[in-house]
Amino acid sequence: MGPTPAFSRRDLIRRAAALGIVAVPTVSLLTACASGDSGSGNQVDKGKKSARNPLAVNESAPLEVVIFDGGFGQQYAKDAEAAYKKAFPQAQVKHSATQEIQTQLQPRFNGGTPPDLIDNSGAKQMDSGTLVAKKQLTDLNALLDAPSYDDPSKKVRDTLRPGVVEMGRFDGDETWILYYAYTVYGVWYSKTNLARLDAQYPETWDEMLKVCEAAKKKGIAGWTYAGKYPYYVPFSLYPFIAKIGGVEVLNRIDNLEPNAWKDPAVKAAFEAYYELYKKGYILQGSPGLTHIESQTAWNQGKALFIPNGSWVEHESQKTTPKDFRMAVGAPSGLDKSDKMPFGTIWASGGEPFIVPKNAKNPQGGMELLRMMLSRQSSQNFIKSVSSLTSFNGGTEGLTLPPGLASSQEALAKAGRNVVNPRIQDWYVALQKEKIGVAALGEMMAGRLTPDEAIVKIQRFADDTAKDSSVKKYRHK
Repeated sequence: MGPTPAFSRRDLIRRAAALGIVAVPTVSLLTACASGDSGSGNQVDKGKKSARNPLAVNESAPLEVVIFDGGFGQQYAKDAEAAYKKAFPQAQVKHSATQEIQTQLQPRFNGGTPPDLIDNSGAKQMDSGTLVAKKQLTDLNALLDAPSYDDPSKKVRDTLRPGVVEMGRFDGDETWILYYAYTVYGVWYSKTNLARLDAQYPETWDEMLKVCEAAKKKGIAGWTYAGKYPYYVPFSLYPFIAKIGGVEVLNRIDNLEPNAWKDPAVKAAFEAYYELYKKGYILQGSPGLTHIESQTAWNQGKALFIPNGSWVEHESQKTTPKDFRMAVGAPSGLDKSDKMPFGTIWASGGEPFIVPKNAKNPQGGMELLRMMLSRQSSQNFIKSVSSLTSFNGGTEGLTLPPGLASSQEALAKAGRNVVNPRIQDWYVALQKEKIGVAALGEMMAGRLTPDEAIVKIQRFADDTAKDSSVKKYRHK
């Protein structure tokens, strides 16, 4: 397939096609977990509720916390745990970190002895949809309705960024997850490296191709990506689809509606990305790179663009040149028929924190989260990992690093044009293993055409929609 001409792109958008959905989770390993309908009989007694202790934490009860040891590290959690210890000096706090969340914690869920607070993140996270369906989690509305740490006149929920509470809900009013980080996804680049090509960030796909061609002539790739974890590609691809066809296309995908992946906006976006492969604009060897390896190659100037989230600034800091001037761009537009304006971007809560239903000290787990959602804890996080938190504030008086400052600017430019695909929350295995690895990864490596990838993904989605063992969720 050669470059897609502008007129055929517009034709794709104009063609009426069946609209559908995209979500196909595979059966999670957690299916065998106990239902968790009732709380653990081993839970500690509650403490005395007071203004200082609104969640009635047992002040002498141990607290166990497990953090995903990824791009954000562990220090922000340790800082909050120190505040917890200061508030409850009799409590012992056990902290551990791992990249093997599911591997290490699934047996403990099965045995009814999970930790009190978990950062359920990373490539090997537990499937949130399955945890909710199996009633393994504590409803966090008690936390959200508690007085905020800094201002008792405000509830915790009233201090959060828009959409964060809703993200933690699935099919009712219960809130099962608290997303602590606030992530801006998109096309990340170096302002310095673009300037060396006498180029600006491309606002249209034709401009994107011109920049990539100019880079190629200099021996630089246009793009790289985490080929071993190709579910990073949607960080820029999904908002690109929304920009072309409207947010309703993503909603139908999330809802697992028939033929959602056959929407012309999906086809147009897939063909544009496939064009990067066909024209040789993707860094050679990208299909075999991890996220760290692809980020390092990008930092080294081997490629201009990489799809990623705002954690990349902290995660890649050891290899980022001082004059890199890291920035994030919203997806380039396809053409004038796009349904949403340039600047449309994906931003949402990240780092999903959960309190297991069978935790011994669920009040303690929620109290630690309440402390983490204070101004001081948020500033600790921002300063240490170059990312925003779900606390709506905390940046006042701080000098933001380039990537984080760019994220703030991107959010301001987007205004209301912020999308939030839910498939990665509702159907984790489908998003990562099926859509990501088995389809998008194959397409970006040139082993599937866009049409073949769409057919494959639609089949995954249809199979999931028909699978009565998979709990389904929908946009309301």
